Amino acid sequence: MAFPMSTFAPVEEQLTYLKKGSAEIIREADLRAKLEKSRATGKPLRVKLGMDPTAPDLHLGHTVVLRKLKHFQDLGHTAIFLIGDFTGMIGDPTGRSATRPPLTREQIEANAETYKAQVFKILDPQKTVVDFNRRWMGPFTSDDFVRLTAKYTVSQLLEREDFHKRFQDEKPISVHELLYPLVQGYDSVALEADVELGGTDQKFNLLVGRELQRAYGQESQVVLTTPILEGLDGVQKMSKSLGNAIGIHEAPLEMYGKVMSISDEMMWRYYELLTDVQVAEIEKMRREVHPMQAKKELARRIVGDFHSAEAGAKADEDWGKQFQRGEVPEQLELVEIRLADVVLDGRGSSALTGSFPVRIDKLIRQAGLATSNTEAAGKIKGGGVSIAGVKMVAQEVLVNMPLGQDVVLGVGRKMKRVRVMPDAGT
Repeated sequence: MAFPMSTFAPVEEQLTYLKKGSAEIIREADLRAKLEKSRATGKPLRVKLGMDPTAPDLHLGHTVVLRKLKHFQDLGHTAIFLIGDFTGMIGDPTGRSATRPPLTREQIEANAETYKAQVFKILDPQKTVVDFNRRWMGPFTSDDFVRLTAKYTVSQLLEREDFHKRFQDEKPISVHELLYPLVQGYDSVALEADVELGGTDQKFNLLVGRELQRAYGQESQVVLTTPILEGLDGVQKMSKSLGNAIGIHEAPLEMYGKVMSISDEMMWRYYELLTDVQVAEIEKMRREVHPMQAKKELARRIVGDFHSAEAGAKADEDWGKQFQRGEVPEQLELVEIRLADVVLDGRGSSALTGSFPVRIDKLIRQAGLATSNTEAAGKIKGGGVSIAGVKMVAQEVLVNMPLGQDVVLGVGRKMKRVRVMPDAGT
């Protein structure tokens, strides 16, 4: 859904669009009033979303709130994507039971560059304001910090669940951590935000922004939170460290396959939080469309958002060949591997077959389908490894590999073509 920049849709229509996939709006009456004023004056709302560049890659969990910023943008409002290059050096204490190690300036700057590129997979680069909070926090003087800290009390900060628990457990709370919500709140003052977005875990920080705006003589922003997206396991929040994430830079077939692995029930939550499909249409699909077909459509949409519609269609075709008709996709990544990296020590070539016995665990690791030989061995024992369509049994260690020829290696849902190359002098 998109609306021309010169006009705004009726307020009720805007609210319906914005409430989809929202967890809480503080306060909805204030948002309605701001939308009515915006429509009457023709002045778009200033909608802020801040992210600290603490990791170089985003996953689909991060895109839930990004998509909500896109919804405001669709409606003709000003989308401000704020990169927290200053707050990132403090470290957000949200959900932390111990002080977060601060990142270096170099790490922050490198990650910030990748964020700018990644967010435009969802946001319109021509209509998005990208800003950095170092722009106003860098020149902040000691006098400015004294005035800022005077507007909030220690008892108010200790109401935050993370701080309160650590205080009760007699765990240390560094002074710089107490500054984090104040600096994030001041960002809203500096940007004169009408609305601030964040996950439900950011509620405390967002509410600090409302209070600081009042303290600085501004109208308080509306706070709109979005749910925390569960990962592929359907239980824990999506996180790369938990191994249940879908990265927005993953290859189309891998991304498609991961979406297909989620439960049927979780699929509908992904539809709500990761697509622009409206609630009424989702409910109709639940009643009328077979879950397998609905999930394939979801996977196509998600791949299409982060790659292209053509990539989504190709991933759908390749996944069908691989898992529904038992065929091998036409285009698989080819990995060339040196014989010396996988051959078993002391083994020679077979004059009859022109092949070498190689270690399967080493082959898997060298193909990039495991991070270590130990992890690869675990995958073999789990029964999820096949070579040239033949499933490896748990106790197998060696396999004869023809030199210079492509062979399909499958590990779980991932497949690659591998080619073992003879070493010089072999």
